[in-house]
Amino acid sequence: MAIKRNLSLQEYSRDHHYALLLCWKIKEGFSKGISVERIKKYVNWFYKNHIIEHFKMEEKYMFPVLDSNHELIIRVMQEHKLLVDLFTNTTQIKDSLKQLQIALKNHVRFEEQILFNEIQNVATKEELDLMAKYHHTEKFRDNLSDIFWK
Repeated sequence: MAIKRNLSLQEYSRDHHYALLLCWKIKEGFSKGISVERIKKYVNWFYKNHIIEHFKMEEKYMFPVLDSNHELIIRVMQEHKLLVDLFTNTTQIKDSLKQLQIALKNHVRFEEQILFNEIQNVATKEELDLMAKYHHTEKFRDNLSDIFWK
């Protein structure tokens, strides 16, 4: 059953779609025997061009709707830290990419199925408007310089 997402959160959910595609691309890269360096180069680009800003917007405009001591906020902030660590790891890259693929997918599912529902249920109209107002609304542009997943 599809989740009815508030209009103010739909762009955030759209970002999650591209994050799930990243997970698929990592998995495909490994299944095709693509070098870790090629996959990591794309992952670095995705992190710099999409994840950093997405996390900043969530943390600044969405998460304050719930108390910082709320169990869901504690969990999501821990997940953000873990994901940043996995995205930026430069020593055990293959293991980090494999962990990232799983952790990011689980994180997106958690936000979509649990956290966003809670936020949209308690947010005021003003808070929802603020979330929508400051979301980066440019159409997603992929880095197609090395389509290793095809």
